[in-house]
Amino acid sequence: MATAYPMPALDPAVYTAREVATIRRSMRLLERGLRSGSPVLGSPIAAGAYLRLWIGAADREIFAALFLDTQNRLIEAEELFRGTLAETSVYPREVLRFALRHNAASVLLAHNHPSGAAEPSVADRTLTTALRDALALVDVRVADHLIVTRSATYSFADHGLL
Repeated sequence: MATAYPMPALDPAVYTAREVATIRRSMRLLERGLRSGSPVLGSPIAAGAYLRLWIGAADREIFAALFLDTQNRLIEAEELFRGTLAETSVYPREVLRFALRHNAASVLLAHNHPSGAAEPSVADRTLTTALRDALALVDVRVADHLIVTRSATYSFADHGLL
């Protein structure tokens, strides 16, 4: 892997020092599992848990991606866009550029909902379709799109929306 995976910014007004230490240890353990060479999609629970810890508690919408090789192993995890409390602008051209830069065979898209509701909006569904279609033009498969909150994960693949 090129770089260490992102760690969340943990607000000291929300978390105690002990909770911050626990979250960081959890992130390192999940990171170790994601780096192990085993398929990320072989463990959707670990990918969802990692994403919830990374972006689930953020107070702004964050759009991220896990770039995967042909065996669904993690190449890189990156925050691609950061927005406001209720939305973020996502540009398919830029997502495509990141996927090609990492030579990804597939990508697991993810974003958070600071509101705490993991259900996708109409805009989320439209964006997912646009990204799936754009990435397909260069043979990059969208493996899933996860919406995460502090405590929940919604999978587009599990709900037949890919």
